[in-house]
Amino acid sequence: MLADGDLKRWLHRELPQTDKLLLILAVIDSACQINDMRKRAFEAGFALPKHWNPSKTLGRAKGLAIRTPKGWEITDAGKEHLRNLGVSSLSVAAVHVAVNLRSHLSKIKNPNTRAFVEEAIKCYELELHRSAIVMSWIAAVDILYNTVLAKFAPAFNKEARRVDARWKDAMSIDDFGRMKEADFLDRLAAISAIGKNVKAELKNCLDRRNGCGHPNSLKIGPNTVAHHLEILILNVFEPFQ
Repeated sequence: MLADGDLKRWLHRELPQTDKLLLILAVIDSACQINDMRKRAFEAGFALPKHWNPSKTLGRAKGLAIRTPKGWEITDAGKEHLRNLGVSSLSVAAVHVAVNLRSHLSKIKNPNTRAFVEEAIKCYELELHRSAIVMSWIAAVDILYNTVLAKFAPAFNKEARRVDARWKDAMSIDDFGRMKEADFLDRLAAISAIGKNVKAELKNCLDRRNGCGHPNSLKIGPNTVAHHLEILILNVFEPFQ
């Protein structure tokens, strides 16, 4: 979960012995011997102090690392501990996306929308890919609902009635829930609140959200999530805030 280049930066920070040993294990990411850890640390420009007893320290790490017949390895709890320190395998580009998304938090006045966006960012930074896609879509739709209600309600309701005579005018955010999200995007494009190309990209995001929001075998990686978030940043978070 950690690249070699990142290990160099982290090992030269003021951190407890346990954290530095976990960082080394996170780079190796497989069972290893203490000598393997010493070598990897040395390659990163950090020599393990002679007075350190890595096995003793890791043994007291309360389940953050375990010793197997093949050697020491970091556990899921240990990886989560490092994530809480801010350690992540996100690429530079992915970190840039997260920073961009965070820059919008202070601009979002609606507390519900802000909470959705903040949770999406946390999911992304913790590499919870499917959750990041679902939560970011919820945040985007919440922004679109609020925008339509504030600026386009008459035109939206008129277009909705034209397509479906049974439509009752949306007077609150909850009223939009009566319409499928794909149809909602169609109505937005029809009244020129968004362009047809934006609608197409947002429908791709919606399809991705649907794939991630239900139990299935779909695999999602960090690059896909970064693309998803970038589309929402450029076409929803920036223009509608």
